[in-house]
Amino acid sequence: MSVTRRHVLARAGLLSTQIAFTGALSELFAGTAVGSGHSGEHGYGPLVPDPAGLLDLPRGFRYRVLSREGDPLRSGEGTVPGNHDGMGAFHGRRGRTHLVRNHENRHSARLGVPPVTGLTYDPTAKGGCTALELDDEGEVLAERVAIAGTAVNCAGGPTPWGTWLTCEENEDKAGTNGYTKDHGFIFEVDAIAPHRTGAVPLTSMGRFQHEAIALDPRTGIVYETEDAFDRPFGLFYRFLPRRPLGGTGSLRAGGALEAMRVPDVPDLSAIDEPGAVFEGVEWVPVPDSQAQQTPIRLQDFGTRGITHAQKLEGCYWGGRSVYFVSSYARSAEGSAGDHHGQVWRYEPARRRLTLVIVFGPGTDVQLPGESPDNICLAPSGGLMVCEDGGGGQHVYGLTRHGTVYEVARNRQSIGTPQAPRWGEFAGVTFAPDGETMYVNVYRPGTTFAVTGPWR
Repeated sequence: MSVTRRHVLARAGLLSTQIAFTGALSELFAGTAVGSGHSGEHGYGPLVPDPAGLLDLPRGFRYRVLSREGDPLRSGEGTVPGNHDGMGAFHGRRGRTHLVRNHENRHSARLGVPPVTGLTYDPTAKGGCTALELDDEGEVLAERVAIAGTAVNCAGGPTPWGTWLTCEENEDKAGTNGYTKDHGFIFEVDAIAPHRTGAVPLTSMGRFQHEAIALDPRTGIVYETEDAFDRPFGLFYRFLPRRPLGGTGSLRAGGALEAMRVPDVPDLSAIDEPGAVFEGVEWVPVPDSQAQQTPIRLQDFGTRGITHAQKLEGCYWGGRSVYFVSSYARSAEGSAGDHHGQVWRYEPARRRLTLVIVFGPGTDVQLPGESPDNICLAPSGGLMVCEDGGGGQHVYGLTRHGTVYEVARNRQSIGTPQAPRWGEFAGVTFAPDGETMYVNVYRPGTTFAVTGPWR
């Protein structure tokens, strides 16, 4: 579907939800197994209010609460931490599924990840990951700490060898906010046997405000997004491993970190025309990947500069391209332009960057349907998008034919009756068999398993 003007593609649900986008949605699925799917082309119908007041779903779908913040961890290591964020699902023996769940805890978090011997990087930090083991019926068999002592674990991504790369969205140095070690790293987590990976920072992959990663399964190159909160905002990176695709621990062998330069485009937010193509993308070596004195985004990349973007978040690999998301840009905050969400596609073989989709309601940034964040490819054919913005919070499905439909709505208010607010969704992912969707609500931290007639 190629769109040359803004289209309202969905208007349904409890809040008369409106989504608009401009672009060629079919490009998001080019060359992927998902692209051949015909399932869920028109969605699954309107959302049905949940009598329990937790999660609205289409008729015929059911959810199970797997875990909630404050409950005891089944391992006895403490309580379930809060601020549930990025998540990955991995295949286990005897039909079991293993989930790795990030906890985006800052130094002031109320419910931090409990420190565990051999799995703790900095005992003063409260972020990390927990791991859940589910049987073939979806029942929780075990829940434990997978890594602790990290800071603000936001998103990440899976590796081809079945581990999770968890990203610190933080660049505090030792001595800041009570931390005893530098932060801003990626850590590898084995969901099945966490002590195999321990709590070792992958320092060569850079020290900055990491968001998400996508790994090229042919070359082993890792693409990384940076969600920096202040000007000149974040960069888009690639890590060239010295020992690519070498299995668990191979990323510890080191490599080179580079940042993307799009000639004559210092800020991606200035581009507002879907389909805009930029040839000859360059990759510039990062002067100091450890940011010992200066954050990477502020370092000297030469007279031609480097390319920045506000709110670089979700990232995934599809076909022969890497896709990454800018959730929004606001000129009032220092960006070159304004938008409600972009999806970019980079083709390594052609060194070509394309603006594929521009999201957003046509009128008001506070309406639902703006600020796409976590994205995953759905086995049934399409994308699942977690919304992180104002108003009601949803998981949306997007089909390759241009249909946008609601999958879930969070009903748990974290505001007041006079001023209700709803926690964002995060970490949407599917079981290896495609039969169950797992998703987190950030606050109050809750992990859901959603089953139903996924077509």
